[in-house]
This record gives sequence, structure tokens and C-alpha cells, in this order.
Amino acid sequence: MEKYLSLSGNHSSNKRSLEGLSAFRSLEELILDNNLLGDDLVLPGLPQLHTLTLNKNQITDLECLLDHLAKVTPSLEYLSLLGNVACPNELVSLEKDEEDYKRYRCFVLYKLPNLKFLDAQKVTKQEREEALLRGAFMKVVKPKASSGDIAASSEHRHYTPLPSASRELTSHRGVLGKYRYVYYGKNSEGNRFIRDDQL
Repeated sequence: MEKYLSLSGNHSSNKRSLEGLSAFRSLEELILDNNLLGDDLVLPGLPQLHTLTLNKNQITDLECLLDHLAKVTPSLEYLSLLGNVACPNELVSLEKDEEDYKRYRCFVLYKLPNLKFLDAQKVTKQEREEALLRGAFMKVVKPKASSGDIAASSEHRHYTPLPSASRELTSHRGVLGKYRYVYYGKNSEGNRFIRDDQL
């Protein structure tokens, strides 16, 4: 009776099926690191599984994964998702910081309250209490692109700052344009104009 199983990545095959795991109902530890697994990951019911590592895969939809794990792995106590887009890491992505990771931990613990370890770090009593209070609000939601944005980005027109009718020197019509600028940096946008010697 197998209690521990590790699957190594088979990068030459496009098909990565985990159906065979249904034969291992008493499995307690499962390591699926570096297997190119994505959001279509489906695990069979593994009621005794307490340790699962999914490091360095291609998982982006955190909520979908956590809802699935809550159903099929009720005894899960150790989970590691390092190296996935779903796990924000400032060492991998410059857009992420420590606060993003704290929000991620809070949301994971809200969805999977029985976890004792997350990403090789012990879950603290304070984290567990915060997950109960605020975990439901820690989901990171990315704004969906509007249909106008999609249409504008799909058209590859040559840039012209003014309509062709207003280019004549004798034509004195005014032109008004609208520009959307969104700053995605970690710091205040104004701080990039301040030098160290001015502080």
C-alpha cells in the first residue's frame, strides 16, 4: 500500500493525466513539482492525503485550485505552491511584494483552514485568526479588459496624432483626445521625480 508518491515531469508529452492516482486511495504524500500542471488540474478523491507539493507548475487560478483541493483532499495539512503564478513571489516577479504574499497566505488559509504548513512556513495562530476575519476579502482580482480596449489593441493602425481633416494649415478646428494612463509600480508615482539629495 503506497503512502508516498512523487511524479517527475514528462515534458515531451502534452498529455498529463492524473487519473491513475484514483488507485491510491490511502496515499498520504504526493509531490507533483515541475510537471507543467495548469489550471485544468484534476485530482481524484484522496481522503488521507496530508502533504501536497505543486511547486514550479503553471497554476494561475488560485481560487479554483483551492476549491478543488477542499473537496478532494479533506485531510490536507501541508501545501506548497511556490513557483506558480498563483503564488505571488517578489523574487520571481518584480510586480509582487511582501504584502501580496501575505494576502495570498490569508486567502489560502481561509479556503483551507486545516493547513499547518504553507509553502514550507508554519501557519501561525495570528495568521489563522486573520484568515477567519479577513480571508474572504483577500482574493486578488484582476480587472477584465473592456471590449473597447480589446478592439483598440487588436487594430494595428499607423499612429496619427490628429485626424487627417485637421492637418491642413488653413483648417483651424480643435481636436480633443482622451488618454488612459495607469501606473502599476509599487511606490507612489510622484516619488520617481524626487532625488535622494532632496530628501
